Amino acid sequence: MGEILAYGDDYKYIPATSIESGSGIEVLPDLYCYTVQIVNIVLIGNPGTGEFVLVDAGMPYSANKIISVIEERFGMNKRPKAIILTHGHFDHVGAIIELIKHWDVPVYAHELELPYLTGKTPYPDPDPTVEGGMVSKMSPIFPVDPIELGNRVQALPGDGSVPGLPKFRWIHTPGHSPGHVSFFREEDGVLIAGDAFVAVKQEYLYKVLTQEQEISGPPRYLTTDWAAAWNSVKKLEALKPAFAITGHGLPMEGQLLTESLQTLAEKFDEIAIPSYGKYVN
Repeated sequence: MGEILAYGDDYKYIPATSIESGSGIEVLPDLYCYTVQIVNIVLIGNPGTGEFVLVDAGMPYSANKIISVIEERFGMNKRPKAIILTHGHFDHVGAIIELIKHWDVPVYAHELELPYLTGKTPYPDPDPTVEGGMVSKMSPIFPVDPIELGNRVQALPGDGSVPGLPKFRWIHTPGHSPGHVSFFREEDGVLIAGDAFVAVKQEYLYKVLTQEQEISGPPRYLTTDWAAAWNSVKKLEALKPAFAITGHGLPMEGQLLTESLQTLAEKFDEIAIPSYGKYVN
């Protein structure tokens, strides 16, 4: 095809992990969450049918692991109908090019995220000065250059539908990034939240390592619009999800999720918004 797919010049392996790395959780028969170092990928689809969609694409250099996890769950030589991205930060697109080349499948993201995925615009630099722990301090090493997926990435349909997932709809949840999206299935209350909120305080190395579970706002060091981020959390809380898989941390469900998300929506300024940092107004 003569196409050029490329990561940014600052693409590299990031030496960060958690105790959940390499483990998966079947939240529902057709909903599987797998942790790649410090970030979650989600497989949506019933293993019996062999038809599924992959949400997000893990950390840099994790393609072989992702492929083996999928073959273990769905069978050899199985491939997703599509790869759907919550957003384009390095830890959610880390293996995307190898996966595209291996499977030859389409990729979808919100139209406002496309400049970061088609070589046009770098993300704002991470903020190592933001209130938080060791992960914030090490954030300058995180890749922010745009990657180049060319015509392999397409905008999500404008009607809210999700390719390959007819029962889900996408919801624009900006703040952490301009085109961040979450995915919701009305019939059973499943929410794939990406980094709109997370289930571990991602700034603190100890909590990342141990995956100590507590609902938190989006990772501070890469969040640039806190007003939009709060509105996004309110939007998701109003859905009253029964299950939530976030980009970081363990899946949450039931009363713990309901109460935690309600508290976050009400007290986002106290819980999530840092007291200081270059993106704090």
